[in-house]
Amino acid sequence: MSLVVVAPARILYSAYSTITSTLTDLLVVVWDSGLFVCNLVAFNRPANAVIPNGCPGARGVWPTYVPPGEGDSRCSCPALNAMANHGILPHSGRGISFRELNTKVRETYNFAPSFCFFVPNFAANMLCRNYWKDTFDLSDLDVHNCIEHDGSLTREDSIFERDQGKPSKRLVEELLACGTGPGGDLTAADLSRISGKRRAESKAANGQFSLTTFQRFFGSSNSSTLLKIMGGKIKDLRVFLLEERIPDGWQPSVRHPMGLTMAEFNQTAMRVEFGITEELPASFGFSQQKKKD
Repeated sequence: MSLVVVAPARILYSAYSTITSTLTDLLVVVWDSGLFVCNLVAFNRPANAVIPNGCPGARGVWPTYVPPGEGDSRCSCPALNAMANHGILPHSGRGISFRELNTKVRETYNFAPSFCFFVPNFAANMLCRNYWKDTFDLSDLDVHNCIEHDGSLTREDSIFERDQGKPSKRLVEELLACGTGPGGDLTAADLSRISGKRRAESKAANGQFSLTTFQRFFGSSNSSTLLKIMGGKIKDLRVFLLEERIPDGWQPSVRHPMGLTMAEFNQTAMRVEFGITEELPASFGFSQQKKKD
């Protein structure tokens, strides 16, 4: 086929894809806004009955936890890994449909349906796959500088640790130790402070360090999940982040009947991101001392 035919066809297809994607995102935002308003006027679910009856985790009874074995696929997201470890997603972490991910995340963590469509659809587009009919392995999600990024609070930079399915005990323990809330629980200010420190240290140690504005907000969004879904509770987060296991009896902190919307979630993510001050590791302690003085 001649270039005269192919080039215009590709341009038209690209324009069509861009327009379709923009319209889809716009509709999701409208949908999400409606769910946000519904949550404002609706009664919350009981604290011990956030997970619907008949779903894994109802009344805090979670399927048996089985750590990943050789050949199982895992990624840099503890929440998805935990679902695979409990068999809510295929334990192998392979051959997962984007539509299945939508449903299972909604049931397990009580994210709003708008949220649960937007993120898998974004992942499908990132991987150049079709949301409606294609599948993926968890490790596929770790395309560098897309979802996986430098300066993570639970993973070493990929230049130092190729397998992003493994949590870093060093980083997780540092995160868990930084809580200043009741009982040492995490707050938004704690996540801002530790994120700034982590980014500065990563930048100093990693000669290929990169973190775009999108990746910064994505990182703060990941951190905010620890607050909004896990409630910042250290006793739960220790198990969740180190073992990637859902604690016995656990239920999501967000009890809204429509789930956690993007509109509500982004308020916390922006508070975490805008509270970050990136400092050189050597000046971190000095800066903190000045604040105390």
